[in-house]
Amino acid sequence: MTSPINPGRVAWTGDNPGIYLKEDPQGPWTSLATFFRIDYSPFGMGRGVLLLEEPNGTRGMPDVMNVCIADNEALARYLVQNFFSHFAAFRVSPGMQALTYLPLTHAEHAGDTRASYQEILRSGNTEVVLSWEGLTEPYAVDMPAEKGPTRQHQMYSLFIDAERAAITINGRALPGRVASRGFDGGEKSSAFLAFSESWMQVVPDAGN
Repeated sequence: MTSPINPGRVAWTGDNPGIYLKEDPQGPWTSLATFFRIDYSPFGMGRGVLLLEEPNGTRGMPDVMNVCIADNEALARYLVQNFFSHFAAFRVSPGMQALTYLPLTHAEHAGDTRASYQEILRSGNTEVVLSWEGLTEPYAVDMPAEKGPTRQHQMYSLFIDAERAAITINGRALPGRVASRGFDGGEKSSAFLAFSESWMQVVPDAGN
């Protein structure tokens, strides 16, 4: 009988919604954000956002908000280095080389995941608001390691796609609209909620 317990090591578990925007559906990403609220990791708990105001440039603060805002910087750096930098949209973005890490001073969420939802984060006088609207039916994902971005982790998650989304910094909307993104050989919305997400380090088969 197969054990219901995954033999892999838990890398992290929590929530990881994202908003990836384009001005031209066939063009490059123009604004990127991935929110995280982690319940367990080797670096403890934490939450924050990885935000690329200018994904295709290498300018950083104070000119461009290519930043990671977090209340646990060690956790944020772990996620960026080992996971987020492997995500398809971020992997091709030069802006990842210009990241500044900023302290999270306030965080809250608003809305209802059956219709519209927001994550609101502040670092000092800077406020970032992530908004998802037109939320669709949820679906569950069990992504094997060989199809995932790191090639080392199995990922389980609940996804809810959004028809519309926005990223604002102090009330200023970043450019772009929701497009489509490649997902397991098909296409899904580039704005989505991802809740109850767990990444499991795959254990090599000792028999091989």
